[in-house]
Amino acid sequence: MEHLTSGRRWAALLALALGGFGLGLTEFVAMGLLPNLAQDLLPTEYAHSAADAVAKAGWMISIYALGVVAGAPTIAALTARWPRRRLVVSLLGLFVVGTVASALAPTFELVLAGRFVAALAHGAYFGAAGLLAAAMLGPGSEGKGFALVLGGLTAANVFGVPLITGLGQAAGWRVAYLAVAGVFALTLLAVLATVPEIPAAPGGSPRSELAAFRSPHIWLAAAVAAIGFGGFFAVNSYIAPVTTHVTGLSESAVPWVLAVMGLGMTVGNAVGGVAADKNLRRSVLLGFTAMIATIALFGVVSRHPAGLFLGAFLVGAAALFIGPALQARLIAVAPGAQLMGAAVNQSASNVANSAGAALGGAVIAAGWGYLSSAWIGVLLAATGLALAVVSFRLDPGVPAPEPERHPEPAAV
Repeated sequence: MEHLTSGRRWAALLALALGGFGLGLTEFVAMGLLPNLAQDLLPTEYAHSAADAVAKAGWMISIYALGVVAGAPTIAALTARWPRRRLVVSLLGLFVVGTVASALAPTFELVLAGRFVAALAHGAYFGAAGLLAAAMLGPGSEGKGFALVLGGLTAANVFGVPLITGLGQAAGWRVAYLAVAGVFALTLLAVLATVPEIPAAPGGSPRSELAAFRSPHIWLAAAVAAIGFGGFFAVNSYIAPVTTHVTGLSESAVPWVLAVMGLGMTVGNAVGGVAADKNLRRSVLLGFTAMIATIALFGVVSRHPAGLFLGAFLVGAAALFIGPALQARLIAVAPGAQLMGAAVNQSASNVANSAGAALGGAVIAAGWGYLSSAWIGVLLAATGLALAVVSFRLDPGVPAPEPERHPEPAAV
């Protein structure tokens, strides 16, 4: 993109990453505030059983994930001909509306509805923003482009989620969600000011995007992410009650645990983006192996404060190392429908989010203890590894994804 100055290019990339930062806030802040959400929205259940109420409040996580699953492929198909910046701006507007609605809704059911609306834009945003970033970085940078947008999400987990969690604990969870809506509004303005208008790939259409689903390889690659990545969410979804009820730390320690996990995610994502561009297959297999090992370690050592922080860092690093590789894999198996491939990865990841949170909540509600969710995580990650091996054996010759071809943006 030689017509863009270096400063304008990096400002645009940072604006797209800021959107990832907002997505990290809206997706993960509920995990740190689950006890607060349960106490405020489900007071009767909380008075009877805090564990049952927290498990039910976990639907805040699951419903968001289901919204991503529904919205990502639908929006990718319907907006196949939209210029990429126009699509990103529209999605950010939907984030603002849905997040404000969540913050102001008076009942648990209406909060869930607001979360579902906001989630519809999640997967398509990552897909469109990742493709924009890859186009501005140049050919052969698909992994790094998506890692950059995903880097905003991991940065949110280092300091954004802990800060918003602390704000929610002090001023109420509704104030926390209004602050998240403010981040999305700021991102919208930054994208309008810095990101060039890049048309959709030539020949794009709802039909061509939906044609990707005729390939069994895309279904298998999606299953790898949907099941395997659930291991991470089985741990991450219940990090707050593990910190307070298992390790025995105070509620004020929860933001620090989230920050350490976010730091691990940032490190893993940065390394994983480079590794995915060098050897996608090796990155996927190594990443799942590391997830199995680190989640098992978390289940063993997190009863002690030092073990909790170490385990949180390692689980976050292993999980996000594999993130760019899973994204690049789905684009590779959908070469004629890259926006759909990118969006389907987000759908798959949020099936993982929903399944991990739901299965973890189920074993907790069954009375097996908060750490039982970690062993569900090990099982899910191991299944993902097995499916990845099958996927690569059935599809050994999938080429690296070709970048989308766009006309050059106007000179600035």
